[in-house]
Amino acid sequence: MKRAVFPGTFDPITMGHVDIIERALPLFDELIIAIGVNADKKTMFTLEQRIKFIQNTFRNENRIKVKSYTGLTANFCILEKAQFIIRGLRNTTDLNYEQPIAQTNYKMASVETLFLICSPEVSNISSTIVRDIMRNDGNYISLVPSSVKK
Repeated sequence: MKRAVFPGTFDPITMGHVDIIERALPLFDELIIAIGVNADKKTMFTLEQRIKFIQNTFRNENRIKVKSYTGLTANFCILEKAQFIIRGLRNTTDLNYEQPIAQTNYKMASVETLFLICSPEVSNISSTIVRDIMRNDGNYISLVPSSVKK
């Protein structure tokens, strides 16, 4: 079974995430959307809310599992018997950040990272931008799936 992990905070899940998930799904038998929990990171939405947003967005797709984890993504991949990590890239800045992480994950767990370039229409979206728009009562509806409501 080809299994991949798409790790992230997903605070909240955005249309950029959805784009990567929908394009990665045909490549694998199972895709685990893995919500990383970092006690030092302040999130806008609780872990339970983020899980629900993702589950509701993909409620009709049985090949997607939503799980949370703490610690290293490489260790989570070993635990879940995942051979691949999926990462979305918006620009070269993302690549420069993600490349050494991918190389380290391979060295630690022999897990390959596959980079998918996001679609142009969502390349401007990040969870950070969405949270800022939400905090300032802006219109964020086109930036997130319908399951995300403030």
